[in-house]
Amino acid sequence: MRGAMLPPDLNEKSALFLDFDGVLVEIAARPDAVEVPAGLPAMLARLHGALNGAVALISGRHVADLQKFLPDLQAVMAGSHGAEIALGGEIQPAFRIDLNVAAIHAAAHDLAKDQHALLIEEKPHGVVMHYRADPGLEDFVRSAMSDLQARFPGTKLQPAKMAVELLPEGSGKDGALSRLMADPPFAGRVPVYAGDDLTDEPAMTEAIARGGVAIKIGEGDSVAQYRMSGPKQLALWLDSQFRG
Repeated sequence: MRGAMLPPDLNEKSALFLDFDGVLVEIAARPDAVEVPAGLPAMLARLHGALNGAVALISGRHVADLQKFLPDLQAVMAGSHGAEIALGGEIQPAFRIDLNVAAIHAAAHDLAKDQHALLIEEKPHGVVMHYRADPGLEDFVRSAMSDLQARFPGTKLQPAKMAVELLPEGSGKDGALSRLMADPPFAGRVPVYAGDDLTDEPAMTEAIARGGVAIKIGEGDSVAQYRMSGPKQLALWLDSQFRG
C-alpha cells in the first residue's frame, strides 16, 4: 500500500463508489447518531454531475437509512451490502431473497437479551449484532451469530467493525459493484472505490481487478493501493476534483 500518496485524480472515465459510515461520515456510537458534514450533500451532487451520474453509495445500511441522511442525493444507492438498490429513488431487491426476516430479528434479540451492552440493528434483509459498547463481548457475539446463521439457511455472516452481520447469501459489496458496472452510466468506466471496513475489501479487490483504484479509509490491513486517514481527508480530496 502506498500510504501517503494521493490517488490519481478522477476524470470523465471514472466511476465513483463510496461507502457511507467511516468514509463519508465519522463512525458514531449508534448507527442513528451519525452526523452528515454540512458540505457533503452539495459536494456529492457536484461530483454526480461532473461524472454524468456515475456515482454510487454502496453501504451495509439499508437504502431508506441512506436516503434519510442524504434525502436529495440523486446518486445510485446500493444498501444492505448490495441486497437492495435504489435507482431513481425507488428501492428494489437486487436479487431474489426468501428469508423470514421477522424471525431472524426475534431470534437475534433473544440471543442478546442477557447482554445489555449489545445493540441489535434490524435490517430489511438481515440483522447486525454490535458490541462497540463492550468489546469484551466479541467472542459471545461471534458464537451467537454463528448459531443464528445455522438456524436460518440461505444466510451468511459478515464480520465488521465491532459487529457481526447476518445477511442473505449472494449479497456483498463486490457483487453490488459488479452489477452496477454492467450498465450505464458505470459501464466502460474505471471504478474508484473508497471504504473503511472488512465488508469493503471484496469490493476493493473487484475494483482493482477491473483496472481501478481502491482507497482504504482509516487503519487496518487492506488490499487498497491508497490510504486516507479518515472522512475529512477523503472529503478534502473529493472536493478538489473537477475544480477546473
